[in-house]
Amino acid sequence: MRAEALQHPAFLAVYKGWRQGAADGAGGRMRELIRSNDIVLMGFAESLLQGAEIPVLVADIHMSLLEGSIGAFARRLLVPDDYVTEARRLLEDAGLAHELRDA
Repeated sequence: MRAEALQHPAFLAVYKGWRQGAADGAGGRMRELIRSNDIVLMGFAESLLQGAEIPVLVADIHMSLLEGSIGAFARRLLVPDDYVTEARRLLEDAGLAHELRDA
């Protein structure tokens, strides 16, 4: 991920929310596109978005450590609101339309 993506207001809001323990996290500024236990799918989708320089955050990666690595908790692929349309189009073009969450 490029350094300026880490300075995106949505990422900063999420980080600040986590640091402060805020229940609402990014305040609705990040949108979930995919939720899955398939780590290959998540890695592929993340790399597609990063390649297009779309800021992306995969949430809940480390939950498997807490649950004993049984895959009970799905990972979530999040992008800032202002990149949702572009990200959805890119993922649909890659054949992942069936994995996308409803808008």
